[in-house]
Amino acid sequence: MIFTPVKYEEPLFRPPGEARSAILQATIGCSWNRCAFCEMYTSKKFRTKSLETLKPEIKTLAGYFQNARKVFLADGNAFVLSASRMIPILKEINAQFGKLQRISAYALPKDILGKTDEELIEIRKQGLKLLYVGIESGDDELLHLINKGETFQSTGEGILKAHNAGIDTSIMIINGLGGRKYSVQHAEKSAEIINQVNPKFLSTLTLSMPYGLEHYQKHFMGEYVPQTVKELIEELRTFIASLKINNTIYRSDHVSNNLILKGTLSKDKERLLGQIEQALQAIKMH
Repeated sequence: MIFTPVKYEEPLFRPPGEARSAILQATIGCSWNRCAFCEMYTSKKFRTKSLETLKPEIKTLAGYFQNARKVFLADGNAFVLSASRMIPILKEINAQFGKLQRISAYALPKDILGKTDEELIEIRKQGLKLLYVGIESGDDELLHLINKGETFQSTGEGILKAHNAGIDTSIMIINGLGGRKYSVQHAEKSAEIINQVNPKFLSTLTLSMPYGLEHYQKHFMGEYVPQTVKELIEELRTFIASLKINNTIYRSDHVSNNLILKGTLSKDKERLLGQIEQALQAIKMH
């Protein structure tokens, strides 16, 4: 059993980049919680926590993580909190933690669009500098099939609205999300939206099916045909080849990934495509 200074409602998730962050569970679960591919918060009923409940937790975390540089707000999309709820929480975090460089949270595009430009600027002023947005795909047909509740347009508008307020984003795309049938359109439209928003961070994960293929197929509202490792890597090649972005830190190093890739796009684009070709050649030889 792992010791934690405050009691969390499990399961608790955080992005890999928040490994050394103090984690404050400002919300429980995910306010949407309907995506076909996601089982992270299906055991939880979404609810928020009051500032009065969070104050002692913030104080305890600040005492335990005295040199913490980062605080991550959990759970699934803590940014769903209204600005009037979020800003006092951020102020309390800043009052208790002395050396913070950044506060971050998961967000849905609709969570960003639900706030005014002025509110987002104030949130940024209070230290929330990064939002993790799992957009999964840029393809409208696929977004509908997985019941994401977002579109190409809403996703792009939300992310750019955050950027305009000075809030950086880390964007996640899921390799293999649509299976064989939707592979090309998924890769191409995902690259198109990334080109439009040019995030600070970009990562690709590979679709995982914790409850098996049949379970995912049942939730997926279209025809889902699983891909081979070779086909997944070919989809990734199409995606990266279509990217035209600048100074975006790219990572494909999640436990789900078949191929570990790291670089800055577009500076390292040709090297990354070369690594992909090597992997495809190695598969062919076997």
